[in-house]
Amino acid sequence: MSTLTLEVVAIDDGVPGIRTLTLASPDRAVLPSFTPGSHIVIQCADGANAYSLTGETTSPREYVVSVLECPQGRGGSRWIHRDLTIGSVIVAHRPRSAFAPVLRASRHLLIAAGIGITPMVSHLRSARRWGRDVRLLYVHRKGRGAYVDEIATLTDSASFFTDRTAFVSELSLELASQPFGTHVYVCGPSQFIDDVVTAATALGWPPSRIHVEHFGGDLAPGDPFEVELSCSGDVFTVESGVSLLESLTARGHAIPNLCHQGVCGECRVPVRAGSVVHRDLYLSDDERRDSMMACVSRGSGRLELEL
Repeated sequence: MSTLTLEVVAIDDGVPGIRTLTLASPDRAVLPSFTPGSHIVIQCADGANAYSLTGETTSPREYVVSVLECPQGRGGSRWIHRDLTIGSVIVAHRPRSAFAPVLRASRHLLIAAGIGITPMVSHLRSARRWGRDVRLLYVHRKGRGAYVDEIATLTDSASFFTDRTAFVSELSLELASQPFGTHVYVCGPSQFIDDVVTAATALGWPPSRIHVEHFGGDLAPGDPFEVELSCSGDVFTVESGVSLLESLTARGHAIPNLCHQGVCGECRVPVRAGSVVHRDLYLSDDERRDSMMACVSRGSGRLELEL
């Protein structure tokens, strides 16, 4: 069974603008276990959205997700904040991970901004359980920090910031002083991720040790790229701020789609040649060798698609 029916058994609105849901099976049965950094895709009023799981990973009886209200977003967060109540029943896809900790890493450096803290919480739980070396930097607006008290119980190696300048100063020191074999994990707004990745790259961090997770619907416009369709020889440019899915649809190609956030897997298209900037939360590393999610991922230069 690819989907789960879940009941809202608790709601916490303690952090302004963030609603935390506790979800359980209607019969209170054990739910599927999941890898740290996993998310579930919830069927919302207007489609589907992915939310990171923050609770226990092994044989859980509850799933916990925290959702930032985005009044100008696609509507999923508004539905969760305004329409769901205790006892509401929702449908969700089984947990999936695109942001798991690398087990061979000598150390795990977690860097989060705002609601980007959510996948880091399960990373911290796993690190404590298995005795892994972990360090967390978390920047948030004053009074808007999620899981601050819980993080303090999970690790003694966490630093919290409400001042951007102080965070940037500490970030530079941390990136420059990590032991060999450290992997860094980054989650937050798109510009925040880009800034951290740029800083790490400038200090010599290889891409293989930098892992990122974007928010659904919070992606930078991206650079234009060219596409060639192998079936017709059609060549066109996908402009900045326009998705490949939108461009293909405008040219009469019927591409299945649902979430428009790279989480449901519906708009997967085969890639024959070219470099892809993957932004989805669905495809595995192996699947990314010859596929991309047309709603969020982009090309770098020129792509050839088997369409």
